[in-house]
Amino acid sequence: MPEGHTIHRLAQDYAARLSGTPTRVTSPQGKFSDAAELLDGAELTRTEAHGKHLFLGFRDSDWVHIHLGLFGKVTFGDAPAPPPTDTVRLRLANPTSYVDLRGPTTCALITDAEKAAIHDRLGPDPLRPDAEPATAYARVRRSRTTIAALLMDQKVIAGVGNVYRAEVLFRHRIDPYRPGRDITPAEWEAIWADLVDLMREGVRNNRIDTVRPEHTPEAMGRPPRVDDHGGEVYVYRRATLPCHICGTEVRTAGLAARNLFWCPACQQN
Repeated sequence: MPEGHTIHRLAQDYAARLSGTPTRVTSPQGKFSDAAELLDGAELTRTEAHGKHLFLGFRDSDWVHIHLGLFGKVTFGDAPAPPPTDTVRLRLANPTSYVDLRGPTTCALITDAEKAAIHDRLGPDPLRPDAEPATAYARVRRSRTTIAALLMDQKVIAGVGNVYRAEVLFRHRIDPYRPGRDITPAEWEAIWADLVDLMREGVRNNRIDTVRPEHTPEAMGRPPRVDDHGGEVYVYRRATLPCHICGTEVRTAGLAARNLFWCPACQQN
């Protein structure tokens, strides 16, 4: 599932391609046809992301709410748009560009009130200017749940997925099985600040890189990572490989319905 930086990047890319011109709105697949008919010809006026939720604003109070889930994909292209396949849930097009959405978990036309309700159930997003890290920490410090599970809970902090979860805990040498209530205010402040920086870089580069300059392949004289997810990381999807820092075998285990990765030597506190 895409992590929050991808959704914020999509919000920027939708705006860059389509804002300010009348938009042709269609649903070749048919599942969004009624809403597409209501929106057809309207301008895309604003885009917004909160965690893994994308919002496309039309007119004053119409919003298309998109959650990609595990299988959703967005494709951008230049006009003229090719004939759409019947897997396209939503196509937006103007004289210069088109954007196709396929396979989302959610694609729905919602009101301002419905949008507000979605925001209300989500935790603060490190990429949003209105984020309050203290709100997330108030939930963390009351919980016996592991910090690794809490970081994946979108009600606690929105937008963090499996990669950022594993990597930020490694970067701060925190045992992923520590209860949230044992995370100190200083540790939480450092985790939050690091997530802000890492996820902003993810938006800029459209990929996740988490290794510090001294641990890049060039600096360490090691081969670059080869993985569909891209980016240089410390532990994510590196189970059984040696830790870049200490050489200990990276471990993996199931936690919060996802595979957790960590170094048992570096992450003991």
